[in-house]
Amino acid sequence: MATKQSDDSSRHVAQVVRRPPAEVYAYAVDPDHLPEWAAGLARAAVHREGDVLVVDSPMGTVTVRFVPRNDLGVLDHDVILPDGTVVTNPMRVLSHPDGAEVVFTVRRQGLTDDEFDRDAAQVATDLARLRDLLEAADGIPARP
Repeated sequence: MATKQSDDSSRHVAQVVRRPPAEVYAYAVDPDHLPEWAAGLARAAVHREGDVLVVDSPMGTVTVRFVPRNDLGVLDHDVILPDGTVVTNPMRVLSHPDGAEVVFTVRRQGLTDDEFDRDAAQVATDLARLRDLLEAADGIPARP
């Protein structure tokens, strides 16, 4: 039986990308790129309504609002689910000795252990896809 845990737990999922942090941020912050790497959020082109994004996601149609573009690598965003639930997703692009590190915080928010693990695995897959796209664009050989 799946059990629900406390809502205050979280997991940081990170991926190193062998590209400069500013390039990783510039790619990731562009809503037009979301369907290319963020399958857990966007399955098709993103529609803009002012500063809000409307996205066809695996969870249904959701709206997404990112923090304003910045020089700090902050990609925090709120996802408003079809039922009105707001999920806040902290995300950062940080400097790393090998280029950049993208860190996404997955919050439990009432999920079962299996749901929480599935969400974290989807984020890890999405961040690996982001890495692969950016490294391939620079001619960096694919990782094993």
